[in-house]
Amino acid sequence: MNVSNSATSEATLKTKGDLMFGLLGRKLTHSLSPQIHSLLCDYEYKLYPTEPEKLDEFFADTTLKGFNVTIPYKVEAFNRCPELSETAKKVGSVNTVIRKPDGTLYGDNTDYFGFLYMAKKIGCDFKGKKVLILGSGGASLTAQLVAADEGAKEIIVVSRGGENNYNNLSLHYDADVIVNTTPVGMYPNNGERLIDLSQFSNCRKAIDMIYNPARTVFLLDAQKLGIDCINGLPMLVAQALRAAEIFTGKEFSLSEIDRIHDIILANQKNVVLIGMPGCGKSTIARLLSEKLGRECVDTDSLIVDKSNESIPQIFEKYGEAELRNRETEAVKTVAKEQGRIIATGGGAILREENRIALKENSTVIFLNAPIDSLATDGRPLSKDVETLKKMHSIRLPLYIETADVIVEVDPDPEETLRRIKL
Repeated sequence: MNVSNSATSEATLKTKGDLMFGLLGRKLTHSLSPQIHSLLCDYEYKLYPTEPEKLDEFFADTTLKGFNVTIPYKVEAFNRCPELSETAKKVGSVNTVIRKPDGTLYGDNTDYFGFLYMAKKIGCDFKGKKVLILGSGGASLTAQLVAADEGAKEIIVVSRGGENNYNNLSLHYDADVIVNTTPVGMYPNNGERLIDLSQFSNCRKAIDMIYNPARTVFLLDAQKLGIDCINGLPMLVAQALRAAEIFTGKEFSLSEIDRIHDIILANQKNVVLIGMPGCGKSTIARLLSEKLGRECVDTDSLIVDKSNESIPQIFEKYGEAELRNRETEAVKTVAKEQGRIIATGGGAILREENRIALKENSTVIFLNAPIDSLATDGRPLSKDVETLKKMHSIRLPLYIETADVIVEVDPDPEETLRRIKL
């Protein structure tokens, strides 16, 4: 992957105190770009949410020395730049713009570099492969171009109304690589899936351009099937690094991509505690919250606060099924957010939709405690040891399936806390 700046050397700006950049788009509330660029350089980088009728004004403003472009304005930027890089010409869209000394705009596309970096990170060699690309928008065009340039044998683009669509996917169950470029499963619509990945027996690589949540259902399915997979965060950071090179004329080490990726991922992911009733999840969550300075959320407390009734009261009055319904609502609500410490009820893993929700955006820790150490007071489903043993035999495989980490519980909560390595 070539990261040289030869095509833009005379267009870049190198006077550090004069640098001001940003991101142009329509809705930018959840953008990570300012954080990424702040970790790369010390120039000013701001968000510029802009409505279509204000685009002329934005492009005429000479305050910004350069800017990135996101949906839905990449083609618009392409059309407004008199000078274009070869990559931008090939892709047909622009996501990075700099203002040359004479005031004219130069457009480049760093998504190509970002996507190729992401694919290489999981050892995805497109040469001679059948590549199935879900979606036909701008992100799809980038994926198509990279796959073609890297020697793919066949590239199939799937769209809802195209020749290849979700009703005739069986024609392409022999795909070697599958790329999701659609927003299906993206925050806040976590939990959605487009395809049944188990049908694609030849698939060895799965790439998702979505980065929030960290693990979409598409990627969770891939992990379960043993398919090498990756989300869109490495692409996002890699294209930002390439943009920063264009902005500044400085070349960055590719190791910066992994460094920044890891920082963002650590901030993004929740820490979820699962385990048997009475194993100490709430206590450990509180201690973790204090240690990490993160908000602590208890799903049982959410249920109680919303219902204005205790868990035993809900169970007695409405039955277990209704309790589980309220639990699912609480789990899905809190798990899709970021950076929290979450304590769950002991039965939160019983429903597959809950297990998916918990895993999508979290590091899930199973607190494994001896049965004879579990508290039973005020717990309607675990009133005695025999009941706990039966419950444990049913739930243990689900705890293990859901967990990223298993931690043995010590009688001393502080010791249990020390055993959790994040």
